[in-house]
Amino acid sequence: MLLFCPTCGRLVTLEEGFKQFKFVCGACGFKMPIGGEIRSRLYPRLKDIDDVLGGPSAWENAQQTEERCPKCEHERAYFMQLQTRSADEPSTIFYRCANVDCGHRWKD
Repeated sequence: MLLFCPTCGRLVTLEEGFKQFKFVCGACGFKMPIGGEIRSRLYPRLKDIDDVLGGPSAWENAQQTEERCPKCEHERAYFMQLQTRSADEPSTIFYRCANVDCGHRWKD
């Protein structure tokens, strides 16, 4: 949780005083004592794999290969290669089953 000074708008920091914590602005000297417990949790939404690969339309131009789907055993799949790690690591291959009824996705 980020708090900003109501006087100058800069980020305030947490400072420990005598038996009490307070928010303090290093620029203008604003101080706000903390009377209770402060908690904040933020759980960011994980991106769907389609968002990472370029959206749902990214599969429209993907090439097909003879890769067996682990879910429905269909013989063909669409594939894309992306560099997801550092340059000295091999590319990650993403697959999507070519069976319209399945559409299962996996990576290699």
